[in-house]
Amino acid sequence: MGFWSNSARAKTAAAGQRSSLACSVLRGSGCVGRARRNFRTIMEVPVTATFSVEPRVVIHAPALLRIWHLASLDAPTVAVVWTLALARVAGVRMPFWVPAVIALAAWCCYVFDRILDARSARSPLRTRHHFHWRYRRIFIPAALGAAITAVALVLHSMPVVAKERNSVLAVAAIAYFTTVHSPWRPRMSRFRVRMPKEFLVGLLFTLACVAPVWFRAPAYRVELLPAVLGFIALAWLNCHAIESWESETLLPEMAKVFVAALVVCAVTMLAAVWVASCHQPRVALLLALSATSAAALAVLDRGRSYLDPIALRAAADFVLLTPVVMLACK
Repeated sequence: MGFWSNSARAKTAAAGQRSSLACSVLRGSGCVGRARRNFRTIMEVPVTATFSVEPRVVIHAPALLRIWHLASLDAPTVAVVWTLALARVAGVRMPFWVPAVIALAAWCCYVFDRILDARSARSPLRTRHHFHWRYRRIFIPAALGAAITAVALVLHSMPVVAKERNSVLAVAAIAYFTTVHSPWRPRMSRFRVRMPKEFLVGLLFTLACVAPVWFRAPAYRVELLPAVLGFIALAWLNCHAIESWESETLLPEMAKVFVAALVVCAVTMLAAVWVASCHQPRVALLLALSATSAAALAVLDRGRSYLDPIALRAAADFVLLTPVVMLACK
């Protein structure tokens, strides 16, 4: 600082005195306070008023996939594919009437479930509910015809022993269906143990697909058990993800779909590696395909904002069709 001249120091001091004098005058007139308030008001303007957000691209489902979902053909397709895949794993030759009964029964349950949901309107309705209610004069007669056909196939082709075993599962499904759609619900104890709805749906769906193979291959039940447990976990994950995505009041414990999908994927893949080391290649392949479906659900959870609701819901069921790879291999 020693290189400044005396004249420069004098000019700087004079400028400082004039600045102090101006500030004192402004304080007296209140201009500084108004300037501060104006500056604070400018800084409080929302950023959205200045910058425009680019619209996000939303992917819509193809026409065939939309119809597949809206007509309730997704659940029967998944049920038939997994039943045939489990039969391939156990080396069981499945009669034609078994997947036919499973497909017809699953379709009837889903059709009546969506029509009754639309009629009672207890929960927020989705496009599939409106679709079934709009075309209920077509769906109801078709579902009744499918139910009569399924009962006729059971009475004609199912052995007596199988009827007795499967009647327990049928009663459990009917009891659950009646409880969900009954006009009155009994008051339960405050301390009762509540089982999640998505777990019950996934469990009943899995048992319906496993039962025909389970009772036809009693010597292969131990080897089949890892695949059955993997299917139960995958069915629960599918129901859990759909319930979380479609819930308007998302609970914190339901929001961790991505983590749950990764856990199911990792555990199932480790089980596949362990089963493969035990020289069970078909069970290991089915477990690996289950892990692939879980990983696909994790990807859908991360990218769900880019899909419209119908595309997301249909894709959640479509990714469960990975056992088609096993059926295509000879």
